[in-house]
Amino acid sequence: MADVPELSLRVSEIKDPAVLFERYSTEEIRGIERKVRGEIEQKKEELRQMVGERYRDLIDAADTIGEMKQCSGDVVRSIQDMTQYCQRLKQSRSGGSSRGLEKQRQSQEKFFTMAAQIKLLLEIPERIWSSLEASQYLQATQLYLLCCHLHRLLQLEPSAGGHYSPVLARFPILVRQVATTEHFRATVLLDSRSVLRGRAVSDQAIAEALVSTMLLEGSSPRQALADFLLARKASIHQLLNQPQHGAGIKAQVCSLVELLVTTLFQAYAVFYLPPEGAPRPGEAGLTSGMLFSILENVTASSAKGRRVLSEDTSTGSWFKYVPPSITEFQPTLRTLAQPIQREQLRDTLQQWIDTCKEDICRGVSSLLVYVKSLKGLAAIRDAVWDLLSSDSISQHWSSVCQRLLARRLAVWDDFLQQLFLQRLQTITKEETEAISASSVQLLSSAVKDLVSQTKPSSANGPASSRGAQYEADVSAFLWSESAGDLPSDAGWVSVAQRVQQQHQQQRSGLAMKTQALTPCVQNFCSSMDTKLKARLEDLQQYLPSQDAGVRDFMMMGYSTPATTSGPTSGPAPASSFDRFTDSPAVEEALRSGSLSCVRQVLSAVKTTLSATPAEPSPAHLSSVLFMARLCQSMGELCPNLKHCILGRKAEAASTPRVSKKLGKAKSVAEVHPAQAQWSGLKEELLSCSMEAYQIWSAALAKVLLDRFGSALHAETAGSVLTTATNWEDLEIQEETESGTSVTSKIRLPVQPSWYVQSLLFQLCLEVNKVGGHALPRPTLQELLHQCLSQAAQHYHRLIQTDRGTEEVFPMTQNRALQMLFDLRYLNATLGSRVEEGKGSRAQKDPRIQEVCDWLEGFIDPFDLDVFTPPLNTNLNRLSQRTSVLLGLLSGSEKHFAARSGSVSSQEPYNILPLASSQIRFGLLPLSMSNVRKSKSPASTSGTPHLKASDRAPVVSTSMSEDRVRPGRFFRQLADQDEDAAAPSLFKLSWLSGK
Repeated sequence: MADVPELSLRVSEIKDPAVLFERYSTEEIRGIERKVRGEIEQKKEELRQMVGERYRDLIDAADTIGEMKQCSGDVVRSIQDMTQYCQRLKQSRSGGSSRGLEKQRQSQEKFFTMAAQIKLLLEIPERIWSSLEASQYLQATQLYLLCCHLHRLLQLEPSAGGHYSPVLARFPILVRQVATTEHFRATVLLDSRSVLRGRAVSDQAIAEALVSTMLLEGSSPRQALADFLLARKASIHQLLNQPQHGAGIKAQVCSLVELLVTTLFQAYAVFYLPPEGAPRPGEAGLTSGMLFSILENVTASSAKGRRVLSEDTSTGSWFKYVPPSITEFQPTLRTLAQPIQREQLRDTLQQWIDTCKEDICRGVSSLLVYVKSLKGLAAIRDAVWDLLSSDSISQHWSSVCQRLLARRLAVWDDFLQQLFLQRLQTITKEETEAISASSVQLLSSAVKDLVSQTKPSSANGPASSRGAQYEADVSAFLWSESAGDLPSDAGWVSVAQRVQQQHQQQRSGLAMKTQALTPCVQNFCSSMDTKLKARLEDLQQYLPSQDAGVRDFMMMGYSTPATTSGPTSGPAPASSFDRFTDSPAVEEALRSGSLSCVRQVLSAVKTTLSATPAEPSPAHLSSVLFMARLCQSMGELCPNLKHCILGRKAEAASTPRVSKKLGKAKSVAEVHPAQAQWSGLKEELLSCSMEAYQIWSAALAKVLLDRFGSALHAETAGSVLTTATNWEDLEIQEETESGTSVTSKIRLPVQPSWYVQSLLFQLCLEVNKVGGHALPRPTLQELLHQCLSQAAQHYHRLIQTDRGTEEVFPMTQNRALQMLFDLRYLNATLGSRVEEGKGSRAQKDPRIQEVCDWLEGFIDPFDLDVFTPPLNTNLNRLSQRTSVLLGLLSGSEKHFAARSGSVSSQEPYNILPLASSQIRFGLLPLSMSNVRKSKSPASTSGTPHLKASDRAPVVSTSMSEDRVRPGRFFRQLADQDEDAAAPSLFKLSWLSGK
């Protein structure tokens, strides 16, 4: 049947009968009809059964309601019968005696009295809770003591035998009530002590909480003082043990200070009593002795308006039955409340301050560990200063401390100043150590990079970066152009204005190039200076600004530093402490940290220099020169280093004071200790720089002079001819014995040997390659001295050579004359000059004179006398020709010495120096003269014959007089023969001096 369609069709699916006729046949539709009719009959039967069951339940509910109605009627009738019975009994007793009525009235009054007491007893817990919720702990204490008094009156307390009074037997609800009131004492005590630990609690609330504690525990005022101080100490511990959340440290420290100050103010307001017979302090808003006043109002029997139930006298008709022992109830103390002696109060408070000082110092120290900057420390200090300088504290702080402690309590100075200073020193030390560590690391990495990048590569030659190339060859950096050579405001800011700018941090690239400061040196100094600037800016937050310093000075009770020398007699100081009193120690912390930082860098530099091999390679020399320039320029390229070390007062003291006395100006320069430390540090930097330059100069001199020695000691004919140069033919006139003149022709050297020229040229290249114009003068002089000394040593070895062997080339007169010319030219070029302001010459090397004497021994004495004057002329002329070409090697002292007063006032030249150092170029004439001077032949031939002892000095008198004329060098370069009558090649009068 499951296959029959009409049987599988559900009645709920039949929606449209027309569809059935479309889908099924007539028989199938009839089957569907029968199925639908069967389901309808089945549903009707189920409905009849359900209605029958619910009807039975409804009948049962109606029966139950009827029974309840009947029962209620029976109860009402029974009550009515009882009422009628009681009325009949009352009527039957109305005929008793009057004595019975009085007894009944008294019994009824006693009953009402007990009922009123019971009602009051039942209401007291609710009133106590209301007082506790309103923070009226003294009122709650009084209600609790009244409740205890009611217990005693109603005999609700357990007897000795453990049995309760008959009242509890008649009123069992009081048993629970007695149990309810027992915990009020602990609750009131706990809440009162929590008030004592509060920071923002009024003096009245503190005094009432202490009175509550005294009434509940029966303690004395001294015990109340101890409880108050213990609660405040616990509050301090709670503040110190709070979790740190960064910015909350300032709030914690301020809360500690506020709690400490508030404790003393409240101790004064609550416990202090003025001496007997003295009037009470009359300052506005400053009260004292509140504890004793409240105790007197609460416990004294004559007190009015402070009874426990005074507010309930007119409320409720039952209150009239309350006995007077309850309405007039006043709490009492177990002991007499004696005032605290001032000495005891002072000793107790001082002991509490000493105890809290240890806890506060230890706790604040642990809190300040989370402060990582001086700005944060300054913010906390300023917040404390603002708090203590507020009118509510500073107005009465001195008087309160004087009365309580017999001295003024300096909260900042005694508690916090040393902690903040120690934390500041720790932060400064950590930061400067970090700067030194990073600087040393940067130095080591820079040195490693220079050493590795300048080493020759096996395949591609020198594998050097641009920075390493600049360190090895500064001239490539000097003559390269970059966008930063001129500052961005060079077009509208003059040099004078730029010099006057005190805080100019960025220097132009051209200024760096003039001092041969390579990018590596600039990057190192810039990195270090930036870090020091951050430390200095952070430190400035802790130091006073000009406005803050004047404001604090005025608030401390002074007028101005310039108008008064002491405190004014005006109002009391508005500031509680000088927050900038430790400024010298703060600057000293940064100064010592900065000095230590630089000295650690210097130590790393010295360690690196000591590790330099005895024969350093060019790569090592690049790193040595980098460290030399770094130490030489660190003080100038790190301006913030100077600010960190000098500080404000030292910078102000470094300016000399000028005082006039008797019409004469006298400069009085006071050397500040910080200025002395800065000078000492610059000397250390300069000493380290000179040490590095000495390594470079020694290595350079050794390399160049080894080549020079090899060429000098070459004893073959080919090498001698290879190094020979052109000689000059001169005609001289000599007078014979008969008086006639004879013309002779001689040949003299006019140029040094090629190895001498190569030595000087290579030396000049090397000096210019490292930025010779920026080299310290002692370094350059030391280099020249080393070269001359080693050259003299090589010449001196010629004396020790055995000339009798065949391997040694013979020393002819011409060769000796050329060597003598070479040696004197080297001595003239590299030797020391007459120092400015000194009349004596520097000590000469005796080996040079010895070699000159030895070489002169190979020359005929008569020829030597004839050759000496023109040879000296050739030597002077060569020195003047090559002075500009050799540049720094020629010596600034010889050719371009500063003109002194020895020059005649009739000289027709107005001279302007091109540079203060006057190293390379001569003097620039400002005007020309029409006076033409012809050079006399006697200027060259008039040179006197020099003795052997007079040939060693470098500078001759004629040469000294000749070099002061502008254009002299150019005329000598133009014509080697230098005919006296020939006009100058340079027709410009400002060059030629004509």
